[in-house]
Amino acid sequence: MPDPRENLLIAALSAVELKRIRRHLEPVDMPLGDVVYESGRLLDHVYFPTTCIVSLLYVLDNGASAEIAVVGYEGVVGISLFMGGETTPSRAVVQSAGSAFRLPSAVMKAEFTRGGSMQHLMLRYTQALITQMAQTAVCNRHHSVDQQLCRWLLLSIDRLSAPEITMTQELIANMLGVRREGVTEAAGKLQDAGVIRYRRGHIKVLDRARLEGMSCECYEVVRRETARLLPVVAAH
Repeated sequence: MPDPRENLLIAALSAVELKRIRRHLEPVDMPLGDVVYESGRLLDHVYFPTTCIVSLLYVLDNGASAEIAVVGYEGVVGISLFMGGETTPSRAVVQSAGSAFRLPSAVMKAEFTRGGSMQHLMLRYTQALITQMAQTAVCNRHHSVDQQLCRWLLLSIDRLSAPEITMTQELIANMLGVRREGVTEAAGKLQDAGVIRYRRGHIKVLDRARLEGMSCECYEVVRRETARLLPVVAAH
């Protein structure tokens, strides 16, 4: 039986708050590539990932896209719903298949308006997510594809139960907003150095310490700020 407390935000709620929302939480499968929401659409639910990862992407008019943040079991997808915006210009796509729980928008809004730990957690998580978005923008502008790939891998495996990712180089290139050849070259360097093993769309991190050493400071900024704002996440 899936447990919504596999999501760290839900696990951090008070017993009273969890009891209020639990009957409204619906377990959902999140297949790879599934579009959770499109830009400009009204959000009917918020999603609390448990074993999946969701990428937040900005899509240009010509179809090109770039990832602005990743959300896993530490977070929630659909912050614009409780921040008052109702819609968002980004698209949310499942990056790593798994499961989540979704909560109807009316229930989320009502619980957020009550105050309490739900509101407190959502606001602090939103600040952590804004930090990730800002750091991603800086990284994409100032750091090499090699460093961007290292940052992306670290952020991804932090949100999975094992240091393994199912993702083609073409999809990674789309996430990073770079050419596939750049990702192929960067991944090849990491594999030659014994940091990762890559085969048929499957990446396994073999040496996390070296991967952190080869990344830019952007990963550490995001990790540290998330730990500061959400100690419940840092404890896992």
